[in-house]
Amino acid sequence: QVHAVESGGGLVQAGESLRLSCAASGRTFSSVAMGWFRQAPGKEREFVAAIDWSGDYTYYTDSVKGRFTISRDNAKNTVNLEMNSLKPEDTAVYYCNTPIWATTKVPIGYWGQGTQVTVSS
Repeated sequence: QVHAVESGGGLVQAGESLRLSCAASGRTFSSVAMGWFRQAPGKEREFVAAIDWSGDYTYYTDSVKGRFTISRDNAKNTVNLEMNSLKPEDTAVYYCNTPIWATTKVPIGYWGQGTQVTVSS
């Protein structure tokens, strides 16, 4: 099991950018896909983006394509999410976790505290 601590959230205006980071632990980190998920107020947790074990393949939900970029550094056990052109609807708590590859499904299991992203209009 991969455990992670998210950071980098904050309060920004629409159109601005943020870069989220996920510090992961676990001996299997470098051999598994990782993803970002988010939960907006009053809504269920949803898939945002995923990256495979090698970093060669990425997968995004339609609403963030062209705006968000997921990346990873296996040597540092980190996965990042560069968020550009942020919109108010991006407001949510963001989490990293192992994804169900090439789907928008939300996995069960361990979830950390996440990091809050708030986008004002």
